[in-house]
Amino acid sequence: MFFSLAINPIVFSIGSLPVHWYGLILGVGALAGLFLAIQEGKRFNIPQEFFMDLLLLGVPSAIIGARIYFVAFKWDEYKDNFIDVFKIWNGGIAIYGALIGAIICGIIYFRYKGYPFWRIVDICAPGLLAGQMIGRWGNFINQEAYGGVVEESFLRDKLHLPDFIVNQMYIGDAFHHPTFLYESLWSLLGILLLMVLRRQKFVRAGEIFLSYFIWYSIGRFFIEALRTDSLGFNGSSGVASLINGLWSPMKWMGFEQGYLDPAYGNIRISQLLALLIILVAIALIVVRRVTGQSSAYYSDPIVSTKAAAADSVVPDHAVNTPQNTPQVVQPEEEKTENGEPKE
Repeated sequence: MFFSLAINPIVFSIGSLPVHWYGLILGVGALAGLFLAIQEGKRFNIPQEFFMDLLLLGVPSAIIGARIYFVAFKWDEYKDNFIDVFKIWNGGIAIYGALIGAIICGIIYFRYKGYPFWRIVDICAPGLLAGQMIGRWGNFINQEAYGGVVEESFLRDKLHLPDFIVNQMYIGDAFHHPTFLYESLWSLLGILLLMVLRRQKFVRAGEIFLSYFIWYSIGRFFIEALRTDSLGFNGSSGVASLINGLWSPMKWMGFEQGYLDPAYGNIRISQLLALLIILVAIALIVVRRVTGQSSAYYSDPIVSTKAAAADSVVPDHAVNTPQNTPQVVQPEEEKTENGEPKE
């Protein structure tokens, strides 16, 4: 017997305040990303407090950006229930919106601290994937962001998933693709790839971060079409045909696209955006190399302009102190053999 929600979305309650699995999992994902960034930051002598402050500023910025992005495309569902806009524990945040919010925050924060943008986001890239990898399990708990209908045998016999995942994928009156799991595993592979890539001597500043976008967007393009809750719009039939053609290898492997209401749209926004991001990221890597903007290598030292400027200034209290006052050394008087001073 299956229930509409196999796992209780509330972990526990503090008085009348419920603590949701969704928020707890997002918090764990953020801490995992912080840990990876701090560990790599040590290699460049960047203090861990820098990344901790970045997390405190970046997480709210990412959540706000993610929610604004999601609500903007589903405004008809929220305009008459505005209070629901703030109920993020019920799900409904978009990863691309989160990235936009986090990047805007990063640009401001890095400039304030005097660190070069491309160098720091390179360090943070694996941490972003770690946050996404873990955060997708929040979708699992909430039974959202799932794919189209599949047979139970597909989940048990082909994917060999444990019971707790199979049971949670029974939504409504059917089993569904665990797209949260596909994306989580894709992110894990991406972390390993970026960690190997950043140890290669040929990698330039900014290319780890751009590689993150390329890797994530490739996975998102193929996984997104399996989902049944995609944000969509009505676009040209030519673009829709191009996207479907690029996705066709999934059909050869036995996958079918999730349902997208034709009245809602014929193009999934995340799929189109994923393609654009891949093209832009590749173009940026090429242009930055050709124009010399990426002259620095990933392994080069990272120096804060603010810290360098502070080190170059001699504090007032250091002037004319005994240890800084030049000492005048008097020449010794010439002496005779008996030790008497010469006249």
